[in-house]
Amino acid sequence: MAAYEYIALDARGKQKKGVLEADSVRQIRQLLRDQGLVPLEVDTAREQRAGDGFSLSDLRRSLGALDRVLFTRQLATLIAAGLPIEEALQAIAQQTEKQSMRSLVMAIRSKVLEGHSLAGSLADYPRSFSHLYRSTIAAGEQSGYLDRVLDNLAAYEERQFESSRDVEMAMLYPVLLTLFAFGIVGALMVYVVPDMVGVLENMGQELPLSTRILIAMSEFTQAWWWLMLIVAVAVVTGIRFLLQQPGVRLAWDHRKLSLPMVSRITRSANAARYANTLSILTSSGVPLVEAMNIAAEVVSNQWLKRRLADATQRVSEGASLRAALDSVGYFPPMLLHMVASGESSGELDSMLDKVAIYQQTEVERIVTTLVKLFEPAMLVVMAVLVMFIVMAILLPILTMNQLV
Repeated sequence: MAAYEYIALDARGKQKKGVLEADSVRQIRQLLRDQGLVPLEVDTAREQRAGDGFSLSDLRRSLGALDRVLFTRQLATLIAAGLPIEEALQAIAQQTEKQSMRSLVMAIRSKVLEGHSLAGSLADYPRSFSHLYRSTIAAGEQSGYLDRVLDNLAAYEERQFESSRDVEMAMLYPVLLTLFAFGIVGALMVYVVPDMVGVLENMGQELPLSTRILIAMSEFTQAWWWLMLIVAVAVVTGIRFLLQQPGVRLAWDHRKLSLPMVSRITRSANAARYANTLSILTSSGVPLVEAMNIAAEVVSNQWLKRRLADATQRVSEGASLRAALDSVGYFPPMLLHMVASGESSGELDSMLDKVAIYQQTEVERIVTTLVKLFEPAMLVVMAVLVMFIVMAILLPILTMNQLV
């Protein structure tokens, strides 16, 4: 049986969308008619709709992190309760209120019913389920401990989501404050300052330097605001384009590892991501060399990723994991010591999990500190700008009063 998306009209002429399973499109249409619905469109989950160019595979590319967290946790709970995979997937599809999520789960269930493994079924949606995710599921299916593996994977996804959310929430206020500050200054320069400048120029006296600077800035902003906007967009676009070039990206990632403060965040964040991934893979029964290859893919720094490829090669040749990671040269000492302890005690996955949590906490602490420092710094900058504008306007008025 395959999953089909449908659009139909009910007795009141209202459109309804949903997903049904059947052996053919004809059977789906008959099922809809039996329910009193008039089928308008029926497509398999993998086919692209010619009408609007939209397909379920396109939808998978935009599957949110929260949806994946909920899916993993629900699947882990149902599998641990003893439900077969296809029944667990059907229960998840019935539980969710999102049409997109329901379509995805039903499409995966159809693949499972056709005899594919769960990991193989997820492989049709690489934008939603990463290599790490699929490899972990495959290891759980092969080892017979899918419930435990899913539980570990759900905990991993939840930690990743919570960490990203905490950083985003911490950055929200400074970003809004910055936009608000520049908005106020821009409004003053375009709408308020020109009127005040007209009054000052009519006084017929020599204006202070600060006032002349303010007038020049105001006239430039009024005349060339569109050019400033184009330049800003061009700069951002140009930087993004350059960073997409492999050579430039590699050089920039290498440079970030030596910049003050940036290097600390970069090293800790990548170390946490790598250790967390390596922990969940090794605890799921994935061989260490294969786990290192997969874990290197989640590292965002291209220079570190290249160095990790060399470290993986060293492990495959018989070196210890601690020595291989030490040769990378950029991992925190805490990670190296914990890996050495894990190798000697036989609890490598546990030690990796602990050091990953520590490094992630370190990143969050640094980011939170920087954000808290940024807030008063932005207020000071805003105060200086407003004071400059006010003084540039008041100085000529005060000078005129003294002359009178």
